[in-house]
Amino acid sequence: MKLGLLLAAVTLLGACGGAANGDAETDDAPASSSDGLTAFEREHGIGPITQPVELGPLDASLASAGEQIFRMKCMACHRVDERYIGPPLGNVLLRRSPAYTMNMMMNPTEMSQRHPVAKALLAEYLAPMPFQDLSEQDARALVEYLRTVADSTTADGIPGT
Repeated sequence: MKLGLLLAAVTLLGACGGAANGDAETDDAPASSSDGLTAFEREHGIGPITQPVELGPLDASLASAGEQIFRMKCMACHRVDERYIGPPLGNVLLRRSPAYTMNMMMNPTEMSQRHPVAKALLAEYLAPMPFQDLSEQDARALVEYLRTVADSTTADGIPGT
């Protein structure tokens, strides 16, 4: 019986050891912090956008589509240059990456639960951003529109009026 327990203990301890060749195991997963987020997620948000978004020259037709989406789905809570129910969005791309902005648009619930910046915004504004069922193309159009309003806001905070 004692021999059996000893063999079981040795086997268990041996199974908990490192790599078979004595080298430390390598982990191909991205480094994460104590909040469980990868470096990419901390900078670019949590959601379907998993690569940085490269912005090229301004696409006027995409920005126009984004303006329509903004008026239909965002203006109930956001203004461009003033605090409303949600934060002002006029210069959001100076504070956040395009990928972060798109992830927040497309995945607001998880962002508000897990991302430190989104959690802080929820604590400040006390109104969770609702899921708007935006496609990646819709979110990209909104980013393009937000590029156009960064420095062209009006007195009432409503772009283009």
